[in-house]
This record gives sequence, C-alpha cells and structure tokens, in this order.
Amino acid sequence: MILIKNARAVDPVTGIDGIRDILIKDSHIEAVGEHLTAEGAQVIDASGLVAAPGLMDAHVHFRDPGQTDKEDIVSGAAAAARGGFTTVVCMANTKPPVDNVEILRDIQSRGEKTGIHVLQSSTVTLGMKGQALVDMDAMAEAGAAAFTDDGLPIMDEKVLLAAMEKAADLDMPISLHEEDPLFIAHPGVNAGRVADLLHYGGASATAEDVMVARDCMLALHTGAAVCIQHLSSARSVALIRTAKALGADIHAEATPHHFTLTEDAVLEYGTRARMNPPLRTEADRQAIIEGLKDGTIDMIVTDHAPHCDWEKDKPMENAPSGIIGLETSLGLGIRSLVMPGHLTLMQLMALMSRNPAEFYRMVPGSLTVDAPADLVLFGEREMWTVDHFLSKASNSPFKGWTLPGKVHMTICAGRIVYKGE
Repeated sequence: MILIKNARAVDPVTGIDGIRDILIKDSHIEAVGEHLTAEGAQVIDASGLVAAPGLMDAHVHFRDPGQTDKEDIVSGAAAAARGGFTTVVCMANTKPPVDNVEILRDIQSRGEKTGIHVLQSSTVTLGMKGQALVDMDAMAEAGAAAFTDDGLPIMDEKVLLAAMEKAADLDMPISLHEEDPLFIAHPGVNAGRVADLLHYGGASATAEDVMVARDCMLALHTGAAVCIQHLSSARSVALIRTAKALGADIHAEATPHHFTLTEDAVLEYGTRARMNPPLRTEADRQAIIEGLKDGTIDMIVTDHAPHCDWEKDKPMENAPSGIIGLETSLGLGIRSLVMPGHLTLMQLMALMSRNPAEFYRMVPGSLTVDAPADLVLFGEREMWTVDHFLSKASNSPFKGWTLPGKVHMTICAGRIVYKGE
C-alpha cells in the first residue's frame, strides 16, 4: 500500500481541486479523503505537490522495431515515466511499419513489461505507401489503439475516404499527418523570413492548410472520429474550429514546441529546431494557444521523435526532422500556458490526460475510489533544469532551459515507476 498525504489533488474528470490524501492498494485507489491512515502503508508526504491522474501522450515515436539506436520501448517508457506519463500511444512508422498483427502483438507484448501503458497504433495503409488499406478489422481486433500513417500524408482521397468509412464502422480513431509535398521546397523550416535568411526554401503553411481543409470535410462526410496531428498553422486552427461548428467529429493535437517556439528558434538552435510541420510565426503560435483555450484543439502531445546526435549534427538540408519531448512537456505546458494565464492547471491536465483518453476510447484516469492507481506528483512552480534525459536521444532545443513542474513521482498500476532525482 501507498498513502499519499496532503497533496493538492487536481482531477479534470471529477473537477476536484483541493488538499486530499490518496490511499493506493495493489493496482487501484482504495480511498480519497482527509486525515487518512493505513497501517503498514508506505507514506509519501506530498505537501506542496500536485497529485493528478497520470498523463497520456497520444503521439510518440519509440523507433522500435528497426531504429533502436535512437530509442526503444524500454528507454521510451522510462522517459515517459520521468515526464509524468503513465500512458503513451506509439506511432506506426517503425521499420518495418506496424501494418500487420504479428508486429503489433510483438510491440504490445514488450510494452506490457515496461511499467507503463504502451499502446500501439496501426498504419492506415500497407507499408505506409498510401495505396492499399491494412486489414483494419484484424488490427482493431488485435488491439490497435488507432490508425495513422503519421510521418506521411495520405494523398489519395479515395483511399482515405475508404479508411475513414471503415474507421467509423469500427468506432476507431484515425489520425492524420497533414503536409502536401507540393507546397514544400525543403522540409523542417517554415517558408518565411527565417528560411529566406538561410536560403533554405522551407515548407509553406499552405501544405498543412489544404490537407486540413480536405480532411475536415471528409470527416464531416463520413462521421469518422478524426484527429489532425501536430497543428502548426493559424489557418488550420480556424478550419478545425469551423468543421467542429458544422458537426464534424474532428479533433486536433498541439505540441509544446509549437505553442512555445517560433521559426526564430531555428536561428538559435539549428537542426534541434528542425521539425515537420515546422515552427512557424508568432501569429501561428498565438492561434494555437487560442485553439487550446477555446477547445478547438483537444490534446497536447509531444510528437516525441528521437534521433542520434550524429544525425542532427548534419547540415540543415540533410538532418532529420523532430525533437524529443516526453521529459519537458509538462514543464513547457505550465511555463507557456498556465503561468501566463492562458489556461488553468485543471485545463492543462484535461488536455494532457482526460481528453486524449476519451478520444482513444479509454476510460480517463481519475483520483477516485476504485480507479486505476495511475498518477503523477509534481511541483507546479518548482523549477528544475533540463540537463539530462532518460531517453536515448537528446535532440531537444530545450536542453539547458529551466522549467517549472518538476516531477517527483510517477505511479502506474499502483507501482512507483519513476522517483525524482
């Protein structure tokens, strides 16, 4: 048994925000209240700390199988636990991609041994070639969390329409990477002032906007539950807002890097700030924050994308896109959204736990009796320095930053899976 004393319980499911004791027995919450006692329990004094349901990151890349020099399921799960996450959804663009039941079940089996909940998505198309659909029935039956070809857009409308219709029949989420290659001269950097300074070309926001417009309408037409991944464009935020008003079951993700940084970060951090979709303008950043505030954007995800240092040390045109994010996400959410007054801590917790769980057809975690004992303890305004990672990778522009939200402990299924240094 574990008895957490004097924590500020912040639960977006019940709306509780107050000082509580939480008693954990085996894998579930046994009691929540004040002045609790339990003989033989491990007592944790959480005075001054927030206790919240374990966070959920619905968009991570663990590179396993195929690129485990960058990350693997074990190291990725360790990074997640350090960041306060008890559940992650892995993208399917591994090598080989997760387009059959055998690969899916292998990842699921190994994920069960990590200490956190590692869910695995299926690709939409075979080999991520955008041509023929995977056996969506079989993948759903085997427990795939969702369907996505993340990393590549699905350009063939006929293929995507069939995928959405099938996903709707299965009541399964489908998530989409929105970048039309026609409007990308060079990936990873916004086509704008900074790309001009670097003589790089860049990726226009139009690449995202035209795909989002198309897929919002297809979502409305099919009734599928569609997530637009890692939004970066102000116009795309407006398109999703409109599609929701029309009645589409449309959802959207935002990443900490897109609501914290702009294209200017490329000048300071180089390839550590190269990502797809790229960092854009201050107006785009502000639009993403507005989308989070008004509910247009439902989820905060990291798009945790590990790469080896030697890859990121290449020139901009040759370096891979993406950054790691699991260990800095909570801190950046507090720094960029809560501390300036854009969101309350309760709203941030909803974006990082309740909302993604609901979209992925899960019962969201909560601090209630009989709920699974998945929770995080952190100091909301307690500062810490990003000086090392449990991820295998370190490709982050936030290395060296001082952030709030230090994670003291992550508990999953009643077990302590991370204890702060």
